[in-house]
Amino acid sequence: MRRTVALTAGIAGVVAGTLVQTGPAQAAESRPAPVSCPASIGDKATCYTGQDSNGAYYAIAVPKKWNGSLVVHSHGGPDLGDGSDPERSVGDLDRWSVMVSEGYAWAGSSYRRGGYGTRMAAADTENLRRLFVDEFGKPERTYVHGQSWGGNVAAKVVETYGKKNGPYDGALLTSGVLGGGSRGYDYRVDLRVVYQYYCQNLPRPDEPQYPLWQGLRPTSTLTTAGLRARLQECTGYASAPEERTERQQRNLDDILAVTRLPERTLESHLRFSVFTFRDIVHNRLRDRNPFSNKGVWYSGSHDDKALNAGVERFSADPAARRDLSYDSDLTGQIAIPVLTMHAIDDPTAFVEHESAYRATVDGAHRGENLVQTFTKESEHSELSDSEYADSIAALDSWVRTGKRPTPRSIASSCATYDHVYGTGCFYDAGFSPKPYASRVRPRPGGLSWPAMTAAQERAWSRIDGVGIAP
Repeated sequence: MRRTVALTAGIAGVVAGTLVQTGPAQAAESRPAPVSCPASIGDKATCYTGQDSNGAYYAIAVPKKWNGSLVVHSHGGPDLGDGSDPERSVGDLDRWSVMVSEGYAWAGSSYRRGGYGTRMAAADTENLRRLFVDEFGKPERTYVHGQSWGGNVAAKVVETYGKKNGPYDGALLTSGVLGGGSRGYDYRVDLRVVYQYYCQNLPRPDEPQYPLWQGLRPTSTLTTAGLRARLQECTGYASAPEERTERQQRNLDDILAVTRLPERTLESHLRFSVFTFRDIVHNRLRDRNPFSNKGVWYSGSHDDKALNAGVERFSADPAARRDLSYDSDLTGQIAIPVLTMHAIDDPTAFVEHESAYRATVDGAHRGENLVQTFTKESEHSELSDSEYADSIAALDSWVRTGKRPTPRSIASSCATYDHVYGTGCFYDAGFSPKPYASRVRPRPGGLSWPAMTAAQERAWSRIDGVGIAP
């Protein structure tokens, strides 16, 4: 009889001062049903979709010429919404069809709900791996691949489930948000307060006021289109420079100079600091504040003294910061090979996230299990297919042979895959990113996950072990 796959279910309440889970009742699990593959895959594989017992939709592809190994994908975001999106995993399969073209079976979960929750997403990723094994048998090797915030999720999969001789053989983290939630969003905290200082329209003076660490007041009906309109009103960001007013141009110049954000992704960063912050604070942390900008000195504006005197300040609730840290921060305890790839000019997840991750892994004395590569690209969401194919091949070779690759050897082998995909090889084998603090202004720390008491950590495990409320 086929085993029912279910990792956890939620419970409401507060135990030992930590955030406690609330989640949906267990759903009836559906077996993978054959469906038409995306056009990018065509008849190379048989594709399936279904829904697991936690309510997460998923997509699976098994190549007709399967090499025997599986790539389990952790998608980025997080997407915001109440439930699991049945279209998300199908779209991810289309986007990462290069893995299937290279002969790997592929499985991706849409996660059981939208919104933040790194451990929840890691649990759903692991749940799908187990489901695949039940349906299709144990692969020869299993790799977890995470993109963007999914890189944080996949890194959490490695630390939670990727023990030596465990179910995962290696991990590929691309464009990863690897600084963790307790510090990985500090530059968006800065954007939120600096934007309000200059623009004064989020909220407007005649609207209900709220502390900016909330992102947005819970009852607000502001839409993304409304947010864009306010950003345009203040900065003219969507207009040609010659069409902006003098005040708009100065506001835009000051915001970009102080936050060190690229103009082309200003709107997406602001969306995160408004809508995703609201999700983190209100929906996941029970209206407690995990963010701080106390003691941060902002510079680069036309009047730094006035800015620092007028910008809103706040300190994190230590328990909230600890809970966000537990959910998303990394310890560096990696027991399997981990390969990363990151564009040097990534405008969304800065390349300095890799410095933060390297420092964490080295601090755990696991540096021999990490190889980092960098490319001369300027994108976040999609790099070259030739490089993705090259990366998964380098990881697979590392696992099979035990021979650790180097950035230079990976760069050298890319041409083989570029003959197939023709999307280019842009590695910079000699690049090393600057420290994380060189890009994101540091601030006084609070209680993070490693500082939790043993009793608090046991309380988390007793509840359901998947982090921020599902």
